[in-house]
Amino acid sequence: MKGAAVVSVPAIRPIDPTATGFLLAETRSQPMHVGGLQLYENPADAGPDYTRAMFATMQDTEVISPLFLKHPYRSLRTGGALVWREDEQFDIEHHVRHSALPQPGRIRELLELCGRLHSTRMSWDRPLWEMHVIEGLADGRVALYTKIHHALVDGVSAMRLLASVLTTDPDRTAMPAPFADGAGILAPSRPEEAEAEAAPTSPSEAAATAARTLADLPRDAWRTALGMSAEAAGMPLALARTLNKGLRNETSAVSLAAPRTILNQQITGARRFAAQDWPIERLRAIGKATGTTINDVVLAMCSGAMRTYLDELGALPDASLVSMVPVGLKAKQAGHASGEGGNAVGSVMVRLATDRADPADRLSTISHSMRDGKEALAAMTPTQIVAMSAIGMAPSIVVPMLRMQGIVRPPFNLVISNVPGPTTTHYWNRAKLVGNYPLSIPINGMALNITCTSYDGRMGFGLTGCRRTVPSLQRLLTFLDDEVAALETAAGIA
Repeated sequence: MKGAAVVSVPAIRPIDPTATGFLLAETRSQPMHVGGLQLYENPADAGPDYTRAMFATMQDTEVISPLFLKHPYRSLRTGGALVWREDEQFDIEHHVRHSALPQPGRIRELLELCGRLHSTRMSWDRPLWEMHVIEGLADGRVALYTKIHHALVDGVSAMRLLASVLTTDPDRTAMPAPFADGAGILAPSRPEEAEAEAAPTSPSEAAATAARTLADLPRDAWRTALGMSAEAAGMPLALARTLNKGLRNETSAVSLAAPRTILNQQITGARRFAAQDWPIERLRAIGKATGTTINDVVLAMCSGAMRTYLDELGALPDASLVSMVPVGLKAKQAGHASGEGGNAVGSVMVRLATDRADPADRLSTISHSMRDGKEALAAMTPTQIVAMSAIGMAPSIVVPMLRMQGIVRPPFNLVISNVPGPTTTHYWNRAKLVGNYPLSIPINGMALNITCTSYDGRMGFGLTGCRRTVPSLQRLLTFLDDEVAALETAAGIA
């Protein structure tokens, strides 16, 4: 092993049920890793070998965190059960790689490379992560593409992992790589860094929650019968209310009105990736002028862009698209604080109003839809929120498993999530971070995932789609930009 020393960790450790679910859900057409693309601007005094030195610094990491040394394993000795096993032949050169873009070194070439890298399923014989230092951009910037399996961390934790080794000091050096032992892995986000409603989940996370919750429903029903669970006793009423709102095409955790679209079919493993960012101040100004939130504006941008995109392809349905939007809710009910008394996490099925031509009308409809959905969840206990959100997600897992895409209506059409990030400029060993974009997981029946993250006054959009199912994905960036301008005009601030 070159440049890394294995820390002392148990050779074999159990895998929790959620991580097992992520591993077993993975197929060639549905790789289950999340990713991130970061763009760095070299220091003013950087020489021609700066990128090579950055790469060498990472490869020379002395001690690797245990998280980045384990890989899934099963055998007769484990009784056929999946366990985590330490990689005794860890090869850092396999995981940390150096690439260069072909000329002319545009962002187009960078995004194409990231799409290809994100398409590749990682072998269970090695730890499930990769980090690629990418040079060759015409403007001299350096890119860092990272992917890590969802069984190891979720999307939010992956973003925090990368942020944990950054600093606000432009002159600080000797910053560790994210996979170094003691690098501050999974440090919690500071509350002041939240630019918008947190969306600490993803379709794959919700799918695992769905499986667990559905499995627990018989147990909860039994507890209800015995009078042992006051929260479970309220579950039938919460379910009735949720289904009633779904049947009436009102916003809730369950959607029964999503139209069939080109996005809702079997996918392949090949990916396209598109990314761009916009000043948060522009989005905030739209929200202020219209009495809506930044998250509402983000959803309205996606709504208008999807309307134009599908219309251009001749595939715009008459009914409004429905998006699954993960939300963080304060557990205000006395005695029902979630976890440590913080946020309760749920999902809302939001009507995107893609059937409406007026941008102001779309934004208003989305804002009301989000407000209604959050109020509906706020009336539930945290346990009920998790259960209703899981039930809403369950069809997105069952339908692809039964290969019924196109036969029954999808539970929703796409996923749009918003992850808050740092509000100030950050650096890694004097290299300035100037762009931060998430890559997520399309799943069978849901060929497009739009994830946003805020950083240093800008909202970065990462669009990850099935290469075959979502053609000309980059066109959506143009349509998103057009929609910002249209919303500004509609709000009277253009």
